[in-house]
Amino acid sequence: MPPFSTRFGGGSADPDGDYDTFDPDLLPDPGPFLDDHDVLTGEAHLAVHRTTRDVFEARGVYDVTFGYNLAALNLDDRHPDAGYRYATDADDPGVLWAEFTPTTPFCPQSHTLTKGSFRAWNALSDRHDYDVVRVRLHPMHDEAGAVNDELAALGRRYEETGTVPTPDDDATPAEEFTSPF
Repeated sequence: MPPFSTRFGGGSADPDGDYDTFDPDLLPDPGPFLDDHDVLTGEAHLAVHRTTRDVFEARGVYDVTFGYNLAALNLDDRHPDAGYRYATDADDPGVLWAEFTPTTPFCPQSHTLTKGSFRAWNALSDRHDYDVVRVRLHPMHDEAGAVNDELAALGRRYEETGTVPTPDDDATPAEEFTSPF
């Protein structure tokens, strides 16, 4: 697919872009949830991110603002401080930590995107080498505390039952989250 611009103009995004070149200038800095773990760089990051693209495509994890698979955010030169960073758990190499940094501190999709990401990675665990993928929202987001509490609860239920919780099973009612609008 050729690069395209969105209605917001400027820069370019190519959802089928270069998933084979590690460019730290197009990635957010690893946040505090990755501090105590082994942050992936180079080919290790690329391998996980290619898998991310595939599982997000299979499960429909799309950023509706930009109209592309959420994995493409890591390649979007308009938002070099947004996207996913990954780390292997320092104590358990079977656990991947994935931290999402949204484009703004009030991104209204962050709650849905992180839960969708959690469900995609863990429901399609046969497509990667991890027993569990723990997802967190970077604390720069104004709802990070509540969202991360819910993601932690989803993760605990997944590890206890071996089944990815569905939206009907969600731990926190949607009305607990506020909108900036």
